[in-house]
Amino acid sequence: MGIEDKARNAAEEAKGKLKEGWGKLTDNEALEAEGKADQAAANVKQAGENVKDAFKK
Repeated sequence: MGIEDKARNAAEEAKGKLKEGWGKLTDNEALEAEGKADQAAANVKQAGENVKDAFKK
């Protein structure tokens, strides 16, 4: 996995955590759910990249 992909996935996960936290703070369930979805998407992308790396070795 390239450094750029790792950084992009980490940034997306961080954005999701911020959205989730802000949603909790403001009692905005929709924003909280969106943040959780962003985190899940980043984790799926990360898992896909890990699978690619495993087959490259």
